[in-house]
Amino acid sequence: MSKYKLFLFITFAAVWSWAAVKPLYWDGWLLENILVFIFVPIIFIAGRYLQLSNVSYTLITIFLILHVIGSHYTYAEVPFGYTLESWFGSTRNIYDRLVHFSFGFLLAYPVREVFMRLSKVKGFWAYYFPLDLVLAGSAVYEIIEWLTASIVAPEAGLAFLGTQGDIWDAQKDMGLAGIGAIVAMTIIFIINWIWNKDHWKELRESFRLPDEDRPLGETKLKEYLQKNMKRSGHHTKQTEKL
Repeated sequence: MSKYKLFLFITFAAVWSWAAVKPLYWDGWLLENILVFIFVPIIFIAGRYLQLSNVSYTLITIFLILHVIGSHYTYAEVPFGYTLESWFGSTRNIYDRLVHFSFGFLLAYPVREVFMRLSKVKGFWAYYFPLDLVLAGSAVYEIIEWLTASIVAPEAGLAFLGTQGDIWDAQKDMGLAGIGAIVAMTIIFIINWIWNKDHWKELRESFRLPDEDRPLGETKLKEYLQKNMKRSGHHTKQTEKL
C-alpha cells in the first residue's frame, strides 16, 4: 500500500470511528454500515488483483465518507442537509440527494477505469457503460432499501429509507445518481477532447466491429454443438482403437 493510499485509509477510518460513536440511531447506523462492512473488504481484496489509480481511490474514499456521515445522523437529519435545504429552497433535508448524486459523480470514474482495463472497452462504450452500471447499482440499492425496511422494525426501516414523506424518493435518488454519472463522464469527455489526440478516432472505431467478428445467438450455439460432436466422435474412435 502506497503512502497516499494509507493516508486515504486512515482518513476514512478516522471518520468512520467518529460516526460509530454515539450515532443518533444505533439501528439506522448498523443498517447503513452493512454495505460498508461488505464493500470495504472487497475493495481491499480487489486492490491486490487490480490496483486502481489514486484518482479512483480518492473518489471512492470521498463517497464512503459522505455515506458514513449520513449513517451517524441518518440521512434525513444530517446538519449540512439543512444548510442545503435553505440554499436550494427545499422543504426537506436533502443530504440524501447529495449522496445519491455523489454515487454517480464519484463512482462513475472508478467504474470506467475497471471497464477500460479489464474489458478493454474504449470510445463511446467507455462513457456509456459507467453510466449504465451506476444506474443499475442505484436501482439495486433502492431494492435493498425496500427489502430491508420491510424486514426490520418500522422505526429503523423508515430511518433507513429516509423518504421524508416523498413518494417519488427512490425515483429521484436514481435520477440524481444518473445525473451525477453524466456530469462525471462529461468532464472526462472534455479532458480527453483536449488532451487525447486519438479521442475522436477511438470514438469512431468503437462503433465498428472487428473483421473477425461473428454473430452470437444461434450461430455461436451451432459452433458449440459442432465442436462437441467432433470431440465426441474423436473420443469414440479412440475407444474403438483401445
